[in-house]
Amino acid sequence: MSQKIKVSVLGATGMVGQNFLRLLHGHRWFQIVDVAASPRSAGKTYADAVGENWFMPSEIPAGIKNLIVRDSQDIDIIPEEVNCIFSAMDLPDNKDTRELEFSYAKAGYPIVSTSSANRGTEDVPMIIPEINPEHANVIPIQQANRGLPKSGFVAVKPNCSIQSYLVTLAALKNAGFPVNKVQVTSLQAVSGAGQAGIQSEEMKDNVIPFIGGEEEKTENEPLKILGSVSGNGIVNSNQIDISAVCTRVSVIDGHTAVVHAGFKEEVPSLEKIKSIWKNFRALPQKDAFPMAPEKPIIYLEEKDRPQPKLDRDVDKGMAVSVGRLVEDKFFDIRYVALSHNTIRGAAGGAILMAELLVEKEYINAK
Repeated sequence: MSQKIKVSVLGATGMVGQNFLRLLHGHRWFQIVDVAASPRSAGKTYADAVGENWFMPSEIPAGIKNLIVRDSQDIDIIPEEVNCIFSAMDLPDNKDTRELEFSYAKAGYPIVSTSSANRGTEDVPMIIPEINPEHANVIPIQQANRGLPKSGFVAVKPNCSIQSYLVTLAALKNAGFPVNKVQVTSLQAVSGAGQAGIQSEEMKDNVIPFIGGEEEKTENEPLKILGSVSGNGIVNSNQIDISAVCTRVSVIDGHTAVVHAGFKEEVPSLEKIKSIWKNFRALPQKDAFPMAPEKPIIYLEEKDRPQPKLDRDVDKGMAVSVGRLVEDKFFDIRYVALSHNTIRGAAGGAILMAELLVEKEYINAK
């Protein structure tokens, strides 16, 4: 790419926003030229706005420190050079987040969002690039439905809880072994609740067997991702049923999923399943997207893997680590899967989706 695409990051001072800044720094295709946050941060330099609340393992990128933070509601003062918006904004009311995202789209900006607000919106693509890149084809439908300019649209990444296991099911389906019933128990890291979750006293030496709204997302969002594009938007799949229990555990980063799965028809051998996972490659790998892991699924033969401490950061934090595959007494198979919730499950997954949309020419440099 001869010219980098200039981007703005909304919600830049929060945990996901900081990850966007960290992962986009030095990106081959994107360059940050604008940061935005709440009114209390607006008008300050980014370094002053964040203060002591920079939680990333590396320093604030030098080119970001002195950027003046824009109020995310002030669309009229976005630098003219901005071509794309990454949004980590989650306003208290989902309705306000939906309106904010579409206000940017109406102004002609592609907005790639980590928020849950528009995930259930029929004409908004929710994409994991290794699974449903064709759902980008709903963007012209969205633009026609809403009278948006050709350059403006909203696209969203799915919930972090499903990143650990959905690609494993999609790989099996692509190989001709569709799964039609799943029971999953997630063990979700405290960083999924932001910095407040990491600092929470109630999480010390504890497991909390409930995360508000998480089970509904875990059960329903895969149906949209595995669905198909129709005349007005995306129609959910009716070929799989998922039951979920979502828990919060005392781990900083890395969501683990214990998966029980039943096949619709033929049950492949365990060795066949491992081979399918190990050899699975999709469009991001074939076209070498900058954020793509070399291998989307890594199977670990050790009896005590995957583990968050050992495996969450594999391949830039973008690969899914899987292990403990066995036959199951009530379903057909059982296994454990792990992904990095704040990279693959948040900012990294959104950046990979944006790379897909660049390749498909929905996002372009001015």
